[in-house]
Amino acid sequence: MTLSRRGEVDPFIVMDVMQAANQREAEGHRVIHMEVGQPGTPAPSLVRDEAAHALTTDKLGYAEALGLPALRTRIARHYGEAYGAEISPEQVVVTSGSSGGFQLAFLAAFDAGARIALAMPAYPAYRNILKALDLTMVPIRTGAAAGYQMTAQALDRAARETKLDGVLIASPANPTGAMISPEEIEAINDVARRHSLTLISDEIYHRLTYGTVPEATALATNREAIVINSFSKYYSMTGWRIGWMIVPEPMVRSIERLAQNLFISVPTLSQIAAIKAFNATAELERNFTVYMANREILMAGLPASGFRRLAPSDGAFYIYADVSDLTDDSEALCKRILAEANIAVTPGTDFDPKQGRSTLRFSFAGPTDHMAEAIDRLKKLQLVHA
Repeated sequence: MTLSRRGEVDPFIVMDVMQAANQREAEGHRVIHMEVGQPGTPAPSLVRDEAAHALTTDKLGYAEALGLPALRTRIARHYGEAYGAEISPEQVVVTSGSSGGFQLAFLAAFDAGARIALAMPAYPAYRNILKALDLTMVPIRTGAAAGYQMTAQALDRAARETKLDGVLIASPANPTGAMISPEEIEAINDVARRHSLTLISDEIYHRLTYGTVPEATALATNREAIVINSFSKYYSMTGWRIGWMIVPEPMVRSIERLAQNLFISVPTLSQIAAIKAFNATAELERNFTVYMANREILMAGLPASGFRRLAPSDGAFYIYADVSDLTDDSEALCKRILAEANIAVTPGTDFDPKQGRSTLRFSFAGPTDHMAEAIDRLKKLQLVHA
C-alpha cells in the first residue's frame, strides 16, 4: 500500500503524555493532570439544559454549512457587545471547533506552496495542518525579550528577507499564555497590509486574560483579517466540537463551498446549545476565578520548586517554563516528573521541535487543590540546576 505524504506530520505529543498518565492511573497512582489544555469544568448548565431539551423536541437534521442563522446572529452580536465591532452575521462561519476553522481558513486563503509566518513556540496543529495541506510554515523565533510573541518588527523583517503570503497570530497564545498588546496588533496589521499578507488571528483564549495586557481582536484594526474562535476554552465546551470564524465577505462563498464538501455541517445539537453559552456569563466567570487562583499558586510555587524562568502567562491557562538550567531533554524531564511525582506535564518539543528540548508547559485548568498539591510534589523532586 502506498500512503500519502500528507500523513507524515509530527505526532501531538501531549496526547502521548496523557496516554502515559492514564496508564499510571490504571496502575493505581493518583496523577495530577497538567498536560492537556482542557477546562476542568463542564459546559454551562444553560447549555446542557438546552441540549437535553433539543434531544427530545428537535429532529436534529443537517444544518446549513455556514451554521444555524440564529447562532451566527448571536455570535455577530457578541462582537458588538465585547469589542464594539460591527460584524454582519453573513461574515460568521460556524466550524467544527477551531480545528475546522483553521482548515477552512488555510484552504480558502492559500494555494499549495504558500508561505505563512507564525511565532515559535506555537500550537503544534498550526504547523501540522499547514504541512498536510502542502503549505510552508515560516517560523519567527520569539523569547523572553519579545515577550514570547510575534512583533511587527520581526514580521516586517521576515517579509523583507523571504517570500510570505500570510501570517498567523495568537493572543493569548498556546503554549506560553503570552498576549499581544492592542497597539502591537495594530502595528502587525499595518505590516500585513504593507506586504499584502493575509492575516489569521487565533482568538480562542479570549476572555481568559489576567489584566496584565488588554485584550483586543484583530478585527478592530483590520476588517480583512480572518478571526478564529471557539466554544472550547472559556465556554468549557471542548467535546462539543464547535467554534467559529469571522471572515471578509468576499471569502464567505468560497468557505461555504469548502464547508459543504468537507464537513456538510457542524453538529446541530452543539449549535442549538451553544446559543445559550452567551447567557451563561455568571457561571463562566466563576470558572474563571478558579483559573485566577490556580495561576497565582503556580506563578509563586513553580519558582520555589526550581522552575525559575517563566513566560508571562498573560492569558489562557498555561505557564511556559524555560528549563535550560535543568536539562536539555524536556521529554526526559517530563517522564521523570510523571514517574516520581505523578504529575503529567507537556514537553516543549510539542510546540517547538527545534528549541523545545529546554522548555515545559504546565496547564492550570484543573481544580485549585490539585495545583497546590502539584507544587508540594514538585518541591520534593529536588531538581538540580546547572
